[in-house]
This record gives sequence, structure tokens and C-alpha cells, in this order.
Amino acid sequence: MSVTDFGRQQPQQKLAWGHKAYEEYVEKFFFTKMLGQGSEAIIEHITELSKNSKGEVGAFFHLISRITGGGVVGDNQLKGRERTLDSHWQRVNFDQLRNGIKNKGRLADQKSVLQFRRPTRKAMALWLADTWEDQAILTASGISYAFNTDGSPRTTPEGQDPWTELEYANDVRPPTANRHFRWDATEGLVAGDTSAVEAADLPVYDMLPEIKARAATKRMTPLRLAGKDYFIVLAHENTMARWYRNPDFRSAIVNADVRGEANKIFTGAIVTMNGLVIHPYARVYNTLGAAAGLKWGGGNVNGSRTLVLGAQALALADLGVPGWEEEDEDYKNRYGVSINKMGGWLKPQFPSSYDGGSVEDFGVMAIDHAI
Repeated sequence: MSVTDFGRQQPQQKLAWGHKAYEEYVEKFFFTKMLGQGSEAIIEHITELSKNSKGEVGAFFHLISRITGGGVVGDNQLKGRERTLDSHWQRVNFDQLRNGIKNKGRLADQKSVLQFRRPTRKAMALWLADTWEDQAILTASGISYAFNTDGSPRTTPEGQDPWTELEYANDVRPPTANRHFRWDATEGLVAGDTSAVEAADLPVYDMLPEIKARAATKRMTPLRLAGKDYFIVLAHENTMARWYRNPDFRSAIVNADVRGEANKIFTGAIVTMNGLVIHPYARVYNTLGAAAGLKWGGGNVNGSRTLVLGAQALALADLGVPGWEEEDEDYKNRYGVSINKMGGWLKPQFPSSYDGGSVEDFGVMAIDHAI
């Protein structure tokens, strides 16, 4: 029987398969449309290592923040009185994630090597997209990688490593005080506190104008597109269902903003109103999978954490295309393929001059509510 020798695959062939896996991952990755650089990007996309202002090498990027107050008056000397932007530099820690698939053997497969490799590549691309989507939501929501996005404990497959061992897992930070709110059915937006969520605190249309006002007054940097300012709202599918059942929301849709802009962030959005681009997304953090007693509001209320994203809400270190490796063993009877990717996530934080100088999430607001 003639078989292909994985060990003799040319480097160019392996690189081509890695590129193809990356293309498939990009196509499946929900957040692809939000990647970019600077104030027009929801997710700061870092694709190569660089030096910061101190000469340190790493996955660095520069926050686009406002300079407030001060200035030099009249002909007073400016030399020596300039302001520094050193603290604007942010570093994203990164790590390597690998996974592999091995067949049972030539007889069990009864397929050619090419037939085994192609579906495996697609499965690996989907695994990578699923992995980074979960990590993006957990990072933005300030939830440990020890949990799934439905609040259940994350189970690590036998023989593999938990995500909590990733180099950037310890960088996951809970929402900061002035970016964390709770929707109260009576009082509206109040300070965030999951233990205070009640079953009646369901999402209604009135949330949306309050969210927009709070993001603006907290001076979160919006996305500036075609001369207009926008914030992205990521809401769980159950949250969207609640909004649709609200007559005020349905009425507002009739007068919603036209989504005619060509920018890719509008792709998949259900509606754009009052500068909020609303995306339903099933991975938005919720407690539907949490055990009784471990949910919100004393342990028995199902809730969700709606995310409001402005510019540079997250940062992704995305270093190179996935590596693709192949091997054989047992006299070339059993074949295996693996994929490896270097990257990492960060939710940027920065001292906010509009919150007394306290360190706050730069471009994310978390809104907790019942569902």
C-alpha cells in the first residue's frame, strides 16, 4: 500500500497548510470584524513584537486616550514642560496553544492521508476560533478562564492542560468600579453587584439610552466611523429575545438608524439605534449553566453580563499564522497532525481623569441583569 510520508512533507507544504488553517479560522472567528488598530478598532490587533518607549520588546500597543486639562499659556516656555504618554503603553502577554488529532490507523480510516488531513484542518480551525471567542468574552467580562461562558466550570479534556495555566490567564481582571453596572427594574443603572440581581431586573428598552448616556459621561472612547460615534453592544440571545418582547424596543426599531455604512462592524448587527450597534451573541457571559446556589442574586437568579465596547476595548496578540506539524508512527500506520498558535488577550485599563484618576477598564462597560 502506498502512503504519503509525513516526515518528508516540504516546509513550504506545511506552511501552506498552516496558512489555510488560519484563513479558515479567520472566517469562523466572530471577532474578526472587530480587529484593527487605534481608535477605529474595537480590538487592538497586534501581529508582531515591537519596542515600547522604554526600549522593552514585547506585544505592545498604544492607547488612544484624551489629554485633559493643563496647557501652556501665552508665550510661557513649553520646553521642559511637555507631558508624557509613557503610561499609555500596554503590554499583552502571550503564550502558545497547541492541539492535535491522531487517527486509529490505516485499516480503521480506510482513507488516504489527504482525506484525513483536510477535515482535521477544518476541525482545528474551528477549535482555535471557539477557543479565542470564549477567551475574548471571558477577558472582557472579567471572568476566570476556569469557567465556561455559561457560568459552568470548564472541564479540561483528559491529558490536556487547563486554560488557567496560560501566561495571560492571570491578566483577566474583574470589571472596574466605574465601568460595572447593574440594571435595576426600579432604579435603572446602579452600581454593579451580582448578588443584588433580582428576577425582576430583566432587560427592557429603557436600558439602552441609559447605557449610551453612561458610556458618554464616563468618556469611553467611541468608534468614529463616517463622522458618527458608535458603541458596540454585545447581548446574549436571551437578552435580545427579551428586548424584542418589549413594545418600546419594537417601536424604536421602526425609527432605528440606517445601517448603510460599509464598515465591517455592522455585519451581523441586528439594529443600530442612538449610536448603539447591537449584536446578539450566544457566548455573552451568563449563568444558565451555573449550578443552583451559584447563580446571581443569592444564588438562584439567572443573569447575563451585557458588554458595551468602545475603541480599544480589548487587545489581541496574534503572532504569526498557525504552525502545522505532521508525524507518523508505528511503521507509518498511524498518522497525526497538530496545530500551534501564539497569542494572548488583554482588557486594557488606564487611569481615568473623569473618575478621580482611578484605574478603569479603558473601553468596556459591563451591565449585569436578569434573563
